Amino acid sequence: MTRKVLLAPPPTTPEPTGPPPAPSASPACQQILDAFADAAGLMRADDLCERLDLALTPKNIESTRHKLKRLVNLGMLAEPEPGLFTQRRP
Repeated sequence: MTRKVLLAPPPTTPEPTGPPPAPSASPACQQILDAFADAAGLMRADDLCERLDLALTPKNIESTRHKLKRLVNLGMLAEPEPGLFTQRRP
């Protein structure tokens, strides 16, 4: 096994200076937020799939659930009970 000897440290990449892009910039997240803006009450991932005209397959439901959990972690949605999601109220 050969080793490579570095004579100088590698150049550093500049740190990003601006804020990270908003998650709502993603079309899927924006569709989810729009669906919650039009809905009244709580929704489950499969209810949201129906509202977004997605096929009710396990793949679509789990993908939607993952996006919902991410939006909850970002503070854009609330999950008052496990599996039930709603728009965060100010």
